[in-house]
Amino acid sequence: MPSVYDFEAQSIDGQTVPLSRFRGQALLIVNTASACGFTPQFAGLEKLHETYGARGLVVLGFPCNQFGSQDPGSNEQIASFCQRNYGVSFPMMAKIDVNGGQAHPLYRWLTAEAPGLLGSKAIKWNFTKFLVGKDGQVLKRYAPQDAPQKLAGDIEAALAA
Repeated sequence: MPSVYDFEAQSIDGQTVPLSRFRGQALLIVNTASACGFTPQFAGLEKLHETYGARGLVVLGFPCNQFGSQDPGSNEQIASFCQRNYGVSFPMMAKIDVNGGQAHPLYRWLTAEAPGLLGSKAIKWNFTKFLVGKDGQVLKRYAPQDAPQKLAGDIEAALAA
């Protein structure tokens, strides 16, 4: 059975990151944007990283420019923005597409494993979140408007499993 560990991504600084590196940890995978109404969620995501990182949660941010062109910058500009404005210290990946023919294979898998409302596989907007258990399987999909702090109970359960 496929798991998140079967995929790899590019870090925001261009390094290949096999997701198997995170085996045994819970993951919160989020498509992000620097100029979105939900951009302040970076602060909440960083707080989750600080609160649960030592217990085995890894937050992974995937910048995406597919929604209203809200992340047009280069990977370098995005990394600088996230650090400067929100103190982001969790891993940020290189900019990707999450929908369409050029969608990253990880996102094709995530959306198939956890469809959205009415079975839709498409990501509707920035800051859609996927919680992946320590076994590498998708536990839950969250809407962009779901604030990071509201995921704490599910994260606790994933870390305790």
